[in-house]
This record gives sequence, C-alpha cells and structure tokens, in this order.
Amino acid sequence: MTDKPYPDAHVMAGISLFRPSLLWLLVLAPVAAVLDHAGIVPAGILFFCAALAIVPFAKLIVQGTEQVAAHTGATVGGLLNATFGNLPELIIAMTALRAGLLEMVRASIVGALLANLLVALGVSFLLGGLRHHSQEYNPNAIRTYSSTMVLAWISLALPSAFHRALESEPHLGVHATLDLVVAVVLLGLYGLFLLYSLRTHPETFAELNAPASNERTGEYPSIAWGVATLLFASLGAAWMSEILVGAAEQAGQALGMSQMFMGVIVLALVGGAAESGSAIAMGRANRVDLSIGIALGSCVQIALFVAPVLVLVAPAMGQAQFRLVFSQAEMWMLFGAVLLGATVATTGQSNWFKGAQLLALYLIIAAVLYLIPATTP
Repeated sequence: MTDKPYPDAHVMAGISLFRPSLLWLLVLAPVAAVLDHAGIVPAGILFFCAALAIVPFAKLIVQGTEQVAAHTGATVGGLLNATFGNLPELIIAMTALRAGLLEMVRASIVGALLANLLVALGVSFLLGGLRHHSQEYNPNAIRTYSSTMVLAWISLALPSAFHRALESEPHLGVHATLDLVVAVVLLGLYGLFLLYSLRTHPETFAELNAPASNERTGEYPSIAWGVATLLFASLGAAWMSEILVGAAEQAGQALGMSQMFMGVIVLALVGGAAESGSAIAMGRANRVDLSIGIALGSCVQIALFVAPVLVLVAPAMGQAQFRLVFSQAEMWMLFGAVLLGATVATTGQSNWFKGAQLLALYLIIAAVLYLIPATTP
C-alpha cells in the first residue's frame, strides 16, 4: 500500500482560486463603470450591478480590518472595527446626501440598524441554533448594547417629534440648533462607549468559551498589506456607491419601489452584506459573543457615530442641513426591532426559534415597505 502524496502549494492555490467566493463579484465593478458611462442599460440593471460590486469591497474592508487588528492588539483593533466596520454604509449615505436624496439617507440609517438587529442577529441565531441546538454567551455585553440602543432610539425619536410639532418657518433655526446639540451629544457618548468597552470595562464584553489563541499574527499578512487592503476597498466602495446612488432613484421608480424601501431594505442589505456575513459565520462557529459584538456593535456605531456625522458634514456636502426627522413609521419599526432584540437576547442563551422571531419581524417590515406606493411623499 503506497501513501498518496499531498498536493503541492501551486495545486492548492489553483484549487482555492476556483472556490466560490464573494471576491468574484469584483469583476462587476468595471462592468458597472462602463455601463454607467455608456448609459445604454436601464437604471435597474445598473443599480443591481453596482450593488453586487459593492459586496466584495465590503468584504475586503472587513478582512483588512482583521489583518491590521491582528498586529495592533485588541484596543486598536476594536477602534479599527468601529471606524471601518460600517464604512460602506457611511459612504453610501454620504453619496446619497451629496445627491440630495435626504429621505433615502434617513431610510438607509434606519435600514442599517434593522439589518443588523434583525437579519444579522436573526440568521446567526437561526443557523447557530440549528447546528448547536443551544448557544450561550455573555449577557452583560447584551445589556450594555441594549441600553445603548434604547438611548439611541430615544435620541432619534425626540428630535423627529420636535420637528413635526414645530414645522413652521420661524422655527427652522431652532431645528438646526437641536440637531447640532443631539449630534454632538451622541458623538460624545460614542467616544465614552469606546472608552468603556476597550479601556475601563473590557471584561463586560469578554467572550465565553473563547479559543485558546485568538490573535495569531503569523496567520495574517503584514500590517502594511492590511492597510493597503483597506485603502483599496474604501476607494472601490466609494466608486461603486457613486454609481449605485446615481441609479437608485430611477431604479426604484422603474421597479415600483419607494425611496423608503430602497433605503431601508435594499441599500442597507447591500452596505452591510459582508459584515452581516461575518456575524453569521461566527454564529455558526459557536462564537456567539463575537457574532453579537459584530451585529450590535455595528448598530451602536451607526446610531452614535454615522447619523451624527451626517448632520455635521451636510453643509460640506452641498446641503444646508441634514435634519434628524424620521417618519413615525420608521421610528415605530426601529422601536419594535430594539424591543424584540433586547427581549430575545438578554437571557444569555440563543436558539434557532429566537432567530426565526427576529427574521419574521424583518420580513413583515419589508412587506409593509414594499407595498408603499413609490409616489408616496
């Protein structure tokens, strides 16, 4: 009996090259650019081509962050995750803001929160529960995330109610002042959240049943390669976002979708595809604390960092003001997601049925938004 020789590195590289990967979608980036320049295809086709092209760039942003964090340690790594984790969503929102699609920007913020709270966490619980029956995680981290999200919801709901109550022209200056105050307070709270989670109380977010060695730098490329990956992916995401948002309004009209549906459902799922995929992969691998940290940490960053930044940079993007005026429907949807997420997650134990509950709410919200006529103001 003879031993079968192992394949050499070149053969293995060739095999991995032909494995299905999200990175294959990078070929759609130049295709979308050519189609946009030529103007020969319907807006719907161009929109979905650019949307698919953003997904691999988002995946590269996540990979680059992990590569740099492996060499810099947990504290800097956490800061990098906070900075780059939601970069595709921020780029899409800023591009839409520059294009004057304010309703779509606000919808994309709510959509990103819903996608992380209900889709990323829901699929993670569902698949993880089907594979491992029941999974345990650190309940202290969930309590911190949940209380922060409740505060974030109140911070967005109160200005929205204030603006609707005082819509007359003489109060516009008061609106701008309130939005500025809320933005500064939320950014300050985000800084305190980073200090709390990374420096003063990291044990609150400790992972239960963590692997013996979490940071094996030898398995990762150099830090320079990680930084180069981040720069390349960020530029690519910005490039595709420009095309995506440019075609979004016409694509929505052609497909009978409102701006709210495009922002809450489509743009949010596209911008957070790779990040949600990471959370789901960690859930299936029984690393639930890490999965929850990705999903809910992303929510905290969107509510406390992305939304306030959009308020502050709006004048530089050609808009007189980006107002924190979310519709009652958006606020009720977000309230339901925060409430359900806190209810099912604070026990410290997950299973497939809890994931099904989260996904059921998301499907109901998507159905409601899809049935809203595109002409609705």
